[in-house]
Amino acid sequence: MKPFMFVTDLDNTFVGNDTALIELSQKLNQHRQEYGTKIVYATGRSPILYQELKQEKNLIDPDALVVSVGTEIYLDTSRVPDSTWSEKLSAGWNREVVLSTTADFPELVPQPDSEQRPFKVSFFLQETASTKVLPQLSSRLKARGLDIKLIYSSGIDLDIVPQGSDKGQAMQFLRQKWQFVAERTVVCGDSGNDIALFAVGNERGIIVGNARPELLEWHNQNPANHRYLAKDFCAGGILEGLKYFGLME
Repeated sequence: MKPFMFVTDLDNTFVGNDTALIELSQKLNQHRQEYGTKIVYATGRSPILYQELKQEKNLIDPDALVVSVGTEIYLDTSRVPDSTWSEKLSAGWNREVVLSTTADFPELVPQPDSEQRPFKVSFFLQETASTKVLPQLSSRLKARGLDIKLIYSSGIDLDIVPQGSDKGQAMQFLRQKWQFVAERTVVCGDSGNDIALFAVGNERGIIVGNARPELLEWHNQNPANHRYLAKDFCAGGILEGLKYFGLME
């Protein structure tokens, strides 16, 4: 067996099937100790909400934590974001301009303070209003000289982040840092904000059996042999996929 880089979303992907989560965590931890496998959590959660989940589900410590939809990377158990990544995101980003522009859209309801981060501004946006609001908001922000993107997922969550930041870009940054080839990298997810993980390159992809319609629709429109659609849900589906790709027995 050789080391691989394991990257997973948390809610409804790694977490959500308690029995399978215990088995998967034990196997990953053992693989890390024996072969040097790297474990990365890539979550839309803020550091605060990640810590709550970590305690609630007794999650094993990752080698890197990608939080706030790819806008912050913490290496090992550091409490300080990786400065190289933060500098990379600074170009074309201005939080104050984002806030003043979004104030013109009454449909945008700010998410709690814990979810507002240096490189992420987050709102709740009803699905019925999204088709009208998203194109207008995007063109307004770009007209103000910002290099940003809008990530809309689960029919309610809108994150405004720098163009160069998402789970996929963060994964590539870590893959190059640790020198893992795409064939020895596996990414796992269930929803719209995980598309960036699957779309960025030829990494092995595991879409869990409980995946949301927006991810399944994208998968059907962009078929690839290096992606596996699991039958089991959450961690059970990840175990299934790791066996399929021959990364774990």
